[in-house]
Amino acid sequence: MSITAAPPEAQDAQRIPLSYNQEFLLAFDKGETDGAFGHRHTLVCGWRVTGEIDLDALQGALDDVVARHEVLRTAVLSDDEGGHQAVRPPSPVALEVRDLGAEGEAPREVRAEEFLNELDARPFDVRELPHLRAAVGRFDQADAVLVLATHHTSTDAWSLQVVMRDLAAAYAARVEDRPAGAAEAAQYREFARWQQDTAGSGRVESARAYWRERLAGAEITGITSDRPRDENLASAYGVHRFVFDAELSSAVLEFAKTTRSTPFMVMAAAYSALLRERTGTADVVFPTFSSGRYDERFTESVGPFFNFVPIRIDTTGCASLGEVLERARTACVGAYQHEIPFARIAEDSPALLAPFADGFLAVVAFEVLQTAFPMEGSRSGGLEFTEIRARHLSQQVSSAIPDGGLWAMDVLPSGELAGSLKFDHNRFDESTAVELVARFRELLRTLADAPHTPLS
Repeated sequence: MSITAAPPEAQDAQRIPLSYNQEFLLAFDKGETDGAFGHRHTLVCGWRVTGEIDLDALQGALDDVVARHEVLRTAVLSDDEGGHQAVRPPSPVALEVRDLGAEGEAPREVRAEEFLNELDARPFDVRELPHLRAAVGRFDQADAVLVLATHHTSTDAWSLQVVMRDLAAAYAARVEDRPAGAAEAAQYREFARWQQDTAGSGRVESARAYWRERLAGAEITGITSDRPRDENLASAYGVHRFVFDAELSSAVLEFAKTTRSTPFMVMAAAYSALLRERTGTADVVFPTFSSGRYDERFTESVGPFFNFVPIRIDTTGCASLGEVLERARTACVGAYQHEIPFARIAEDSPALLAPFADGFLAVVAFEVLQTAFPMEGSRSGGLEFTEIRARHLSQQVSSAIPDGGLWAMDVLPSGELAGSLKFDHNRFDESTAVELVARFRELLRTLADAPHTPLS
């Protein structure tokens, strides 16, 4: 997706409207080098691949995916009438192939992660279509790393899993010399139109009323940064990664079961307690992300569906961490039941966004990643794919976010809890990120082991 002034020959007879999410992203547009349409606002994921890769078939399969999901070749245009989408013809996907080195160096798992981190740090001009790139790093003929990169304005984490699933299926069809046989995919333009058509429905209006009452007088809770925002400096994001030990991870997951909570609810309670300690604010509001796929026909579609969801957990009067969990559970259930595009919520509660304008505050979103289409050991076209999810290596330079910070947790297939905290080096010291994670771990440990522990 790219933001350009539309030349006369590019004016479409039929204007495709923007989704609410695209309009929300436009609010964070800071030009070519920063913000939502900046050249580091990317999504990058990697898979270990066992088996000999047919590179011609892989190139063809990548191009098949771009043909299948038109949002990967969609531009966002701006003219006197406002913004709209324009779908471009398919074009080849850039595919890079590299040797990752001989035996005797660092373990392959480490080199695989280093390769993934390097590609994650690369810029990706939003004006370049298609919004999909691929790289293959080979240890030998039967062991490789496949990395896919997209610009975040055309995809989300769920979409990238759809892309990988469809890529594996297209690859298998090509090496087996048969038609792909995949059902036609619902396109993102259909979702944008569907949002516009249902904007005034009874369900949406009822949810808006819920949020107006729920968020009355609320602001998103911002963390004071080590340095104030400098508008003359482009953001410089890095990421601190960590994996919690098996004992703690098991305790958290078991505690979630016994309290009839999701792992996200338990971690949200610990995170809200952390924000309370850090800011001195008992009434905590933090953003999280949902898949944003309100209609099931878009479950297997590609696009920036992700939705910003505010979670308000008022810990006033809570005597223990366990009571914080009770309020977190209530807050999460209410948010899930009344989810609508965040743009509609912000329209009704504009004060919610005040911290974004405060140069001394940073809003750190918190999420637990959703694995929609797991590729753990799945086989296709003679290859076995396993997503690289247990990542231990932090990065000085990484992909960016429009503003603030991003804390993402993941429940690995092993049952361990892994996470990352993305932050702007211009505003935070890395030691601050390490300190936040360490304190979160302590709160999570205490909540799982001794929920009656008094709040500090």
